[in-house]
Formats: sequence, structure tokens, C-alpha cells
Amino acid sequence: HAPPPALPEVCFIGRSNVGKSSLIRALFSLSPEVEVRVSKTPGHTKKMNFFKVGKYFTLVDMPGYGYRAPQDFVEMVEAYLQERHNLKRTFLLVDGVVGLQKTDHIAVEMLEEFGIPYVMVLTKIDRASRGLLLKNVLEIQEFVKGKTQGCFPQLFLVSSLKFSGVHLLRCFVAHVTGNLPAVEAS
Repeated sequence: HAPPPALPEVCFIGRSNVGKSSLIRALFSLSPEVEVRVSKTPGHTKKMNFFKVGKYFTLVDMPGYGYRAPQDFVEMVEAYLQERHNLKRTFLLVDGVVGLQKTDHIAVEMLEEFGIPYVMVLTKIDRASRGLLLKNVLEIQEFVKGKTQGCFPQLFLVSSLKFSGVHLLRCFVAHVTGNLPAVEAS
């Protein structure tokens, strides 16, 4: 039941409890038309939610995988990723405290297999110690460099609570949807 693919789209995917809804709420705190409910219960999102951001683009909040994932998760997500020709970028959210998990590797394999361009976003960076965060960042960078082809090389580090990194990610979303042209330095 997806809306017609009229606008550029970006989608957010990640494990249950990775903070997708919180990040979407933080990213679009300046856009009152994007109303995102955040639940205290992991795995609350059961269907794909489409948020039209003005007349500019559509953001898709995918259900979480892993804990409490909907039964039709694989069919729903695979069909969406393969059929949406207006999908400009997929944002794969990874918990900054626990780093890449087995289920995240499965998501990466799926994105790589389908040839979907994606970006890794490390969430909850305010909850990780500096040493742990550095360890996870270095491991993910090494993984991206050696084991992926469709992943954007820049890792985005964000905290929905403290808004760290949110502005940069917001600019990148605007850029990949064609709403923020790159400016050459003079």
C-alpha cells in the first residue's frame, strides 16, 4: 500500500530498538508535517510508514528486524527495495553501543545483493563511552572498506537525544534527494 513513487525517497532500516523513530523525529523536528510516534517498546513499527516531507521527498520508516520483527518483514522489505525506482538512499542504522550485530550483517548482505546504495548511521552515540565508540567506529569502517561495495564510505554518528550529528545527516538526506546541491569551495 505504498504511495505512488512521485517524489525521491529515502528509507531508514535497522534492528528493533536501534532508535529509528527517535532519529526520524530528531531529523525532522523542524518539519511539523512529519509526525513520528516513538514507543518505549522495541519493535513497535510493524508496517512501513511513509512521511511526505513537504513537496521535496518521502521518508520511509521500515519496521525493525531482529527482536519482534513482523512475520512478513523479509517479503515486505525485499519487495520495497527491489521495486522502488525513486529510492535514492537507504540508511542502515546501527547501535553505537553494540556495533554491528549478526542481523545487521544479514541486512548488509541483502542491500549488497540488490545493489542498493546505502549509508551506515551509528545511533545512540551519547550512550557509548569514547573508547567503545571508537572501537565500534573503527570496526565498522574496516568492514565497510573491505566487505562492501554499495556502502557510502562516510559513517554518520548521531545522538537523537543530544542532536549530535543530526544537522549533518539532515544535510546529507537533503543532498541525496536533490534538495541541497553540492557547492564547490572557491
